[in-house]
Amino acid sequence: MSTLPPYRVSAYNTAKSSENKIHDDATAKRFGFKGGLVGGVHVYAYMSHMPVQRWGRAWLEHGTGEARFGKPVYEGDIAEITAVEDVDGMSLQVTSGGVLCATGRAGMPDHAPALSNLADFQSVPARAHRVAADEESLRVGDWLGMNPLTVTSDYQAQDIADTRETDPLYSREGLVHSGTVLRCCNWALSHNVILPAWMHMGSTVQNHAVARVGDTLNVRARVTKNYEHKGHKWVEIDALVIANETRPIARVTHIAIYRPRQLAEAA
Repeated sequence: MSTLPPYRVSAYNTAKSSENKIHDDATAKRFGFKGGLVGGVHVYAYMSHMPVQRWGRAWLEHGTGEARFGKPVYEGDIAEITAVEDVDGMSLQVTSGGVLCATGRAGMPDHAPALSNLADFQSVPARAHRVAADEESLRVGDWLGMNPLTVTSDYQAQDIADTRETDPLYSREGLVHSGTVLRCCNWALSHNVILPAWMHMGSTVQNHAVARVGDTLNVRARVTKNYEHKGHKWVEIDALVIANETRPIARVTHIAIYRPRQLAEAA
């Protein structure tokens, strides 16, 4: 086993004014947090720096990633990402303020996995009329889409700045950041149901290909679980992120608390 040099990021909350009030300081404090939470997709973006540093573009093309978010990362705090290589890839940890905030893994298989079949994932538009997230609006078996995103060079540059990415690969080769690919799975939820305050809790990712500046990203996702645990309402989706409606970019199991118990208690 070997340990890579730590990667340190001054965390940045890009979603303070978003519909998801878990990123708003006042709401988050009412929920018992120190302030607005830095989004899980950004914490994953920080973590993904390590496998990109180790394996380069190949990891974005067919590597694997996993993240579980246990404690918040706050804006302005330093998030330290550590990676320890082992026979199966690398284990990842994110600590901030002396607290373990996230854990995960990344891997680099010897051979690219078989591509997920587009025909197995139903293409639907984002819902024209959103309703509150609940057991009916996020029924197991429902298919979800998103409002497509065409990645411009300006969008990519802002995204790299927001994630504080220091690896030149993305800018040099005009690639979409791994955090943006994962954010499509957030949009599979937020573009379809109303989520006043919700938390991305984890993802498991199989990369299939790079997305590039100029590509239009979309997602085809199916709700696989909707359940209650410790007073929170949870949802899981099986999502395929695609470019230009033809090229699978990543297959993701995406997990979120769509109704925290604090929200129910305040109702």
